[in-house]
Amino acid sequence: MKEAVRRAHPFMPNSVDSIKQELLQELGIDSVEALFEQIPASHRVAGTFNFPPTLSAEVELNRHISTLLAKNQSCESHLSFLGGGCWQHYVPAVCQEIMSRSEFLTPVWGTPSSDHGRNQVWFEFNSQLGELIAADMVGMPVYSWGCATGHAIRMASRLTGRHKVLLPRILDPERRAVIANYCEPEEMPSHIAMVDIASDPATGALDLADLKKHLDESVAAVYLETPNYLGIIETQAEEIAAMARAAGAETIVGVDPLSLGILKAPGDYGADIIVGSTQPMGVPMSCGGGLGGFIASRDEPRYAHEYPTLMLSIADTAREGEVGFSMALMHQSSYGSREDGKDWTGNSTYLHAIAGAVYLSLLGPEGMRELGELIIQRAHYAAQRLNTVEGISVPRQQGFFKEFVVNFDGVGKSVAEINAALLERGIFGGIDLTETFPELGRSALYCVTELHTQTDIDHLANTLQEVCS
Repeated sequence: MKEAVRRAHPFMPNSVDSIKQELLQELGIDSVEALFEQIPASHRVAGTFNFPPTLSAEVELNRHISTLLAKNQSCESHLSFLGGGCWQHYVPAVCQEIMSRSEFLTPVWGTPSSDHGRNQVWFEFNSQLGELIAADMVGMPVYSWGCATGHAIRMASRLTGRHKVLLPRILDPERRAVIANYCEPEEMPSHIAMVDIASDPATGALDLADLKKHLDESVAAVYLETPNYLGIIETQAEEIAAMARAAGAETIVGVDPLSLGILKAPGDYGADIIVGSTQPMGVPMSCGGGLGGFIASRDEPRYAHEYPTLMLSIADTAREGEVGFSMALMHQSSYGSREDGKDWTGNSTYLHAIAGAVYLSLLGPEGMRELGELIIQRAHYAAQRLNTVEGISVPRQQGFFKEFVVNFDGVGKSVAEINAALLERGIFGGIDLTETFPELGRSALYCVTELHTQTDIDHLANTLQEVCS
């Protein structure tokens, strides 16, 4: 039997043994293992991996990757009712076109001399978003809604000197995990305790009695979302903000920006800090990349000096009638002060701000209102239509935006089984809530946006009737 020829990786020159040895000698170590000795042995993989043979040519690599990618099932080939933080909205072609222009794409981050309109479009995005959410100060987008919320909670802790946050029991589990990372373990000096607030079983909104029980002088902030993870619109937001203010705590509101064409803006009912996702505003869905999250507040020094993000400002120049756009408060960010910054902002999604500026300018106030009305009408039609399918019920058929819970207790099949059957028929069913929220029974979170037509919704209902019978 012919022995396999051992090759270095053809696309990684440093994988050649002689180059490896030269690098080790330069570093003054005997093996690569020495670079990882600080990692406990119990945390490291023992043995070797059973990797396939090295691909020796680019054409083989191309074919291999194409074969792997062909296994994907996407929302382009399937009808999708998934949501839960990454939503399928229409992205106008002009958003991607402008965002990809060389004057934006190439210098998206760089020195002031590389600015060819970048700072202005960032400023315009912050201004438009601020008008939408009724806030005077908006920071540059961070990686995700969860990151924005984590930063906001830490801002509130620094502002109040307190180390506890109250947040809804009904919360996106992925977002909760990110927030927990920002709040840090108990052993850390800047640990912030997370306390869940129950929801009212009848309405799905926050239970004010439970909130009152936990709201004391140790609470830095109360966090609420409207609509929440299950799509329910929080009608008590103003009262919650007043309760938090009376206890000396900050009110942080998480919001879907597309809902604000028809719902009251958080800044108008007492929100101190406002967070949310930028993804619905002209950003395509993605897997493994940042979706974008924003942080906003009133334009007061106490808030301004706690932002960990980059800020944009406008000012007159020496030339009469001319204005300039520049970054502000750089020194307090990790960009300006590194480990001494207010927080480490990590990866950024600044290109998304450009797409958002284009999207918001295209729709305008009237377009946002029409979009909000269209989404809520189609989502409510879907809830009513699915509620007619035998064995299926929609517990709340009103008071929600875009997403709603569908219960399958009367079907006799698990949500996983139902979703598998839907997938075989070219449909992505809703997110399985069975383990995350067991009190809801066999339930799934369904999402309906402006992209779903009546035909799509009827097709879903008919297909569910088929797979559930």
